[in-house]
Amino acid sequence: MSENQPVPAQVATHHPPHGAVVVPLHGEIDLLTLPALSQRLDALTEDPRPDLVLDLRPVAFIDCAGLGVLCRARNRTLARQGRLRLVSDTPGFLGLLRATGLSGVFEVLPSPPPASVPDPDGTSR
Repeated sequence: MSENQPVPAQVATHHPPHGAVVVPLHGEIDLLTLPALSQRLDALTEDPRPDLVLDLRPVAFIDCAGLGVLCRARNRTLARQGRLRLVSDTPGFLGLLRATGLSGVFEVLPSPPPASVPDPDGTSR
């Protein structure tokens, strides 16, 4: 890909023990990559009491449209009495949350919780 073309966000899902669904995101989360990501997150938040962990550490870029999708996933999760956690230790992303007033809205962790770590072989459960 040329450097002017966005790298689409890739979505994989791991179902570790204890029910949390780990969704590692990769690439860029922007207006061009939102349709597939929105569809996947909507599917993951349609059941009662969803427990999602979105791992944003490998994300290279996220814009306001991407933040909007995260807010939508959070709202859908809370409406169904579920839980949404973001994993990020990136100063740029954490600064973006502060600048937009969203730092207190999301539960942000520096690494996935122990019960939410995918299997070492990367298989889904």
